[in-house]
Amino acid sequence: MPAIGFVVFDGFQIMGLAALSAFEMANRVLERQAYEVHVLSEHGGPVRNSLGFTIETQPFKTQPLGMHFFDTTITIGSLVVKPSSPALLDYLRMATQRSRRVAGICTGAFVLAEAGLLDGRKATTHWGHARNLQAQYPKVLVDPDRIYAVDGNVWTSAGMSAGLDMALALVENDCGQDVAKSVARKLVVYLRRAGGQSQFSTLLELEPRSDRVRRALLHAKENLRNGLSVEELAEAASLSPRQFSRVFREETGRSPAKAVENLRLEAARAMMEEGRHSLDEIARETGFADRERMRRAFLRAFGQPPQTIRRSADPARGPMFRPDGLEYEPAP
Repeated sequence: MPAIGFVVFDGFQIMGLAALSAFEMANRVLERQAYEVHVLSEHGGPVRNSLGFTIETQPFKTQPLGMHFFDTTITIGSLVVKPSSPALLDYLRMATQRSRRVAGICTGAFVLAEAGLLDGRKATTHWGHARNLQAQYPKVLVDPDRIYAVDGNVWTSAGMSAGLDMALALVENDCGQDVAKSVARKLVVYLRRAGGQSQFSTLLELEPRSDRVRRALLHAKENLRNGLSVEELAEAASLSPRQFSRVFREETGRSPAKAVENLRLEAARAMMEEGRHSLDEIARETGFADRERMRRAFLRAFGQPPQTIRRSADPARGPMFRPDGLEYEPAP
C-alpha cells in the first residue's frame, strides 16, 4: 500500500492540506485502503498552521528504526517564505533517495530548492513567488505559468488549489485516469486541470461585473465547438447583439471575439497537456475548426506553434517528420 507523507512546519499554509482529500477519496473510489496518509513534522506533536490552530503530527524519526520514509513525500509551503531547519532539509534530501516521488505544494518548492533538490530541474510555484524562486535559486528551471511540473521523481505545484490538481495527477499516475476522474467528481472539482495549464484563468482574468456577461462567457466555455458568434453570445446574455458588444467591452476591456479565442486557447492547451488527442481533434473540439487556424492563434498568443508547446509539456514526445522533411503530428 503506497504511504503518503505530508511534511509540515510551523506556519504552513492550511490550503495545502486540501491535497489530502485526493488520496482519501481514492480509497473510497477503489473501495480499499489504496493509500495510507501520515502528517509529519520535525519533532511531532501539534504544529501551528497559517490560521493559528494546530494539527497533530508524527515525527520524522520513529524509534527504534530511525528515519521513516514514504512512497511519496509531499512538503506544504507557507504564506511567508523563510529558511527551513537543517533537520527538515536533511530529511528531504534522504527522502529523494528513498521515496518514489517527492513533491512541493506552492512555496514548498522553496523548501525543495533550499535542499538542493531542484537544481537543474523544471519546477513551478505560486505565480506571486516565481520571480523570487528564480532569483534565490538560479539553478532551478522555473516555469511560472504551470499548474504543476514534473521532472524525474520531483513534483512541484503552483499555489493554493493547484496542490489538489497535483494530488489528482499523482492518483492518476498510480491508479489510472478513470480513478482520477472519479476522485475529481467526488471532490466536486469542476475541471481536473492538466499540469501545463496556465495558472491564470481566462474567466477570472476577464472578471465581468454583470451576470449577463458571465452567462455569455460560461456559455462560450461550455460550447467551444460552436461558432460562438456575437449573436449567439448575445442571446445567452439576453441582450441585443449591439448592446452585448458594447456592454462586453465596457466590462472586460476586450472584444467578444478576442475573449472567445482566449477560451479556445486555454482549452486547447489543456488538451495538449493530456496528450491523448491529435492536433486535428483538438482544433475541432475547441472550435478552431482546423489546425492552421489554431496554429496562427497559438503564434499570436504564445509566440510558439502548438507542436512546440505540446513537446514542452511532454519532453518524451519528440518531433516526427515526413519523408519530405516536414514535421507532422502523429495520431495518438
